[in-house]
Amino acid sequence: MFSKFQKASDKAGLFLQNDTSLLRLCCRPRQLHMAKKKTPPSKVQTLYDLCKKTFSPSATPPLSSQAVYNLCSLLDTVGPTDVGLKEESLDDDRGLGISGLNELNRVARWAQPITYLDIHEFIPLHDHPGMTVFSKVLYGSLHVKAYDWIEPACFPETKGPGYRPGALCRSLSLQLLQLSKCCHLFQCDQSDIRVRLGKLAVDTVLTPACGTSVLYPKSGGNLHCFTAVTPCAVLDILSPPYREDAGRKCTYYIDYPYSTFGSKAEITDEKKGYAWLAEINTPDYLYMRSGIYAGPAVED
Repeated sequence: MFSKFQKASDKAGLFLQNDTSLLRLCCRPRQLHMAKKKTPPSKVQTLYDLCKKTFSPSATPPLSSQAVYNLCSLLDTVGPTDVGLKEESLDDDRGLGISGLNELNRVARWAQPITYLDIHEFIPLHDHPGMTVFSKVLYGSLHVKAYDWIEPACFPETKGPGYRPGALCRSLSLQLLQLSKCCHLFQCDQSDIRVRLGKLAVDTVLTPACGTSVLYPKSGGNLHCFTAVTPCAVLDILSPPYREDAGRKCTYYIDYPYSTFGSKAEITDEKKGYAWLAEINTPDYLYMRSGIYAGPAVED
């Protein structure tokens, strides 16, 4: 009897030594159960990881259509609560301001600011030299007017009888005064007003339902201005970010009808949508108030 028990024990030991499939099978349900408990990354973390991959030092500009699609698809799903904005505070008097989403790799490759605008607040026409910018309205509605430069560069051929630098500068001052509701005039050098021809690319109101918009170095409305129709917030991804010592300085402009620097007889159907863009100094009234990001933490 003892020998039979010994033989049975030997067979069981041999089975367990030569076949671990039973043990693996028993462990599998526990592994699956543990995987379900793992917390998925936040939208912001996922966005950061995708940016890190997309804008890696080895990436070759311009971005591929697939890379643009991937970023837009993810940004389309981002809402106010994903970045720490509470529903009950969306209509507060936040005022013109900007909040850095994170500082990781910001200077070198990209930036992720959130811009807040109160109703009727205005960011003047400005450019994004050599940059690709993704913009997603998180809440509210925003009027966007954008231009692209005409290539090759086109400048006024003649000052013409209607072109008076002093009058133009005063007109610039009055327009900025009205737009900013500021109590002081904008100062500019009347002897050096640089003007170049641009073509209207975008003139529309954006809401969260519109999805992500993209502008490129030479298309998509690289020069744009914002006016808040209602209190709103916009999440941007700028790559590469502004950096003056690298030639990416933000320059401000004001637009004038095509007829401003020529005869009205020159305007044809093909010139509709064209405008002369005059470079101006940074408006005195423009102040971007820093904010505190209150969304999920981001890890590098």
